[in-house]
Amino acid sequence: MSKRTVLPTVAVALTLGLVACGGSAGDGGGAGDGVDTLTLGYFPNLTHAPALVGVENGIFAEALGDVELRTQTFNAGPDAINALFAGEVDATFIGPSPAVNGWSQSDGTALRIIAGSTSGGAGLVVREGIDGVDDLPGTTLSTPQLGNTQDVALRWFAREQGWEVDTEGGGDLSVLPQDNAEIIDAFLLGEIDGAWVPEPHLSRLIKEGDGRLLVDEADLWPETGGEFVTTHLVVRAELLEEDPGAVEDLLRGHIETIDRINEDSEEAQEVAIAHLEGLTGGRLDPEVVASAFENVTFTVDPISGSLRGGAEHAEAVGLLDPVDLEGVYALDPLNGLLAERGRDEVAGF
Repeated sequence: MSKRTVLPTVAVALTLGLVACGGSAGDGGGAGDGVDTLTLGYFPNLTHAPALVGVENGIFAEALGDVELRTQTFNAGPDAINALFAGEVDATFIGPSPAVNGWSQSDGTALRIIAGSTSGGAGLVVREGIDGVDDLPGTTLSTPQLGNTQDVALRWFAREQGWEVDTEGGGDLSVLPQDNAEIIDAFLLGEIDGAWVPEPHLSRLIKEGDGRLLVDEADLWPETGGEFVTTHLVVRAELLEEDPGAVEDLLRGHIETIDRINEDSEEAQEVAIAHLEGLTGGRLDPEVVASAFENVTFTVDPISGSLRGGAEHAEAVGLLDPVDLEGVYALDPLNGLLAERGRDEVAGF
């Protein structure tokens, strides 16, 4: 069955990745050989705080031991998936929609979801004068990238209201994909009327742009009690086969990082601010960061019900053909580590 996707370069990237056969972590050789390096992708967003904290504090590097940790950052999921397909990254923190697109485009061969990371922390912020949902038709709203998790969420929300939107910016709403930094500037300049964004951009639009949260995405997930996966951790399927020990070590670092964040949120916020400053050159307002942390939950649970729901949403808005997600989760390594710690296992499908 042909797969329609909003990732125009994925097919080429996938071909290159398969030819490369191993990417950066494949430097150690073929299946059965230990890898020498592991490149981890993530975004300069607070919904990726486990990556920010784990990298900044050296938790991942320590957990990986003799395997050298390298990192690469992205603005939105489709770019990260292209990099994973091309073998430029071996594992990445990413949102659900690009992960599903990647699974679909590769016919289930390229990646596996190995853990959850973040729930919540996304929604629609609008300018003054938009007092309710009925005021949205005719407005211009931004998302971080066509086909990314927030883009699908906005298009699904519009569909539920009975509105038509297209990928060219037309319809009852004009949906304009922009880089997160561009979204902030465009909102402050009055060039857009609102944006469906993740943290910390959501809190920045409210604090710096006098915006208001019109739609909290958590309210759209009653079937999961308001929880929905914003970020989870995926790996190249080849890496899982080549060196499951390296994947397990990465997960050890991931569990430790989330534990530290949940044990001391204030310290984690300071670490995240420092790491983001190193990445972007700008220092986030601590009040924005505190607000963002209040809006998210950090958990290794992948909240699988919301992944299936998100895929159905992408199908409904025409960004994905029906896809069988059976096999997308590889949670045995995570559950083994949780069992060692006397914790409950998490579930996929």
